[in-house]
Amino acid sequence: MTTIAIRGGRVLDPSQGLDAVADVVIGDGRIVAVGPDAGRDAADVLDASGLLVLPGLVDVHCHLREPGFEQKETIETGTLAAARGGFTTVCCMPNTEPPLDSPALLRWLRERAEQVAHVRVLPIACTTRGRQGRELADLAELAEAGAVAFSDDGDPVADPALLRRALEYASALGLPVVEHCEDRSLSAGGVMHEGWVATRLGLRGMPAAAEEAAVARALALAAETGGRLHIAHISTAGAVGLLRLARGRGLAVSAEVTPHHLCLTHEAVLGDGEAPGGLAYDTNAKVNPPLRARADADACTEALAAGVIDCIATDHAPHALEDKLCEFDLAAFGISGLETALSLCLSLVHEGRVPLPRLVEAMTVGPVRALGLDRHVPGLGTLAVGAPGDVAIVDLGREWTVEPERFASKGKNTPLAGRRLRGRVVCTIFGGRIVWQE
Repeated sequence: MTTIAIRGGRVLDPSQGLDAVADVVIGDGRIVAVGPDAGRDAADVLDASGLLVLPGLVDVHCHLREPGFEQKETIETGTLAAARGGFTTVCCMPNTEPPLDSPALLRWLRERAEQVAHVRVLPIACTTRGRQGRELADLAELAEAGAVAFSDDGDPVADPALLRRALEYASALGLPVVEHCEDRSLSAGGVMHEGWVATRLGLRGMPAAAEEAAVARALALAAETGGRLHIAHISTAGAVGLLRLARGRGLAVSAEVTPHHLCLTHEAVLGDGEAPGGLAYDTNAKVNPPLRARADADACTEALAAGVIDCIATDHAPHALEDKLCEFDLAAFGISGLETALSLCLSLVHEGRVPLPRLVEAMTVGPVRALGLDRHVPGLGTLAVGAPGDVAIVDLGREWTVEPERFASKGKNTPLAGRRLRGRVVCTIFGGRIVWQE
């Protein structure tokens, strides 16, 4: 395999404490050298002068929709979108049809990814059979078939006794349980954040307490069992406070936050007067958990900067046009986010709210540590010698306009259409191969 040298860029790898102008050399699909003039003898050279060179980004929460919902996304289109966003590893969620609750399905998915995926795909399997919340799936067999975590994704495990057993069994397997924390008795019928925007639009709200009550319960069960709990897409100031207390007690808990919960608020539902179909609201801003108030977004940003929240995950949820071009109550939850994630989060760096090294950490080695992915792929999320040859090259100054119609993803559903962003991925290398170059 040809040796590739990425020369003259600002190499930033928080896991190595590295932030310097240097070369990165990839050979046989792995990092073979990092340092000044390390790539002077390479056959192929990429000039990264003036650019940022990062470990390939890692997303621990995305929806590739295959099998069952190929009209929304496929493994091929979703991983191409990931590559365009700088991601070289994605963990796909199990809310497919059929759900990923059997070893045979996991093996099929891994074989399918080997055939068509542009980047690495690591599967998250169901916690319960069929994601029905009635009985545990065969967790040990799923782990043996390649599952890196367990989750029922958008369906929280409502039975606390069942969630307790899941944490116990998963702990014995050394894998985390990823929980969507929502008390459905409090959020039932809600379609957006309970606040003044919902009142103005006459839409049913989902209170912050629905998330906070479920987070408190999950943390109590994690403390009881010693199991590894990962809180998906945390979104409220109250939930962040509970997480902070749990981390202070030394619980084995981690959490992720999405770019849209950091950078958008429930006011995005109002749109800019040009919502699809001339509607008074933008269904592309409908997501679960919902976009919250400014105080919640600020609390999440502060917790991310402080390391209380471990990582950023996209919760990439692509939908077909008809899933969003309808009444708000009937619209599907979700935002297509892989291609805008890094650029949107860089706005926090430009505003001085999150240091660049911390943001990079939260999108590379942070997610790896949160789910223990280095157990499955040693060196993942780093540029250490011997690590996978996964690299993202970013132009921090590049300004661009979000044009969903140009997404590689089948899902064009984003509330960011027409928004100007600063900072863009210009090249993505996976396993020593260029899989995206602008």
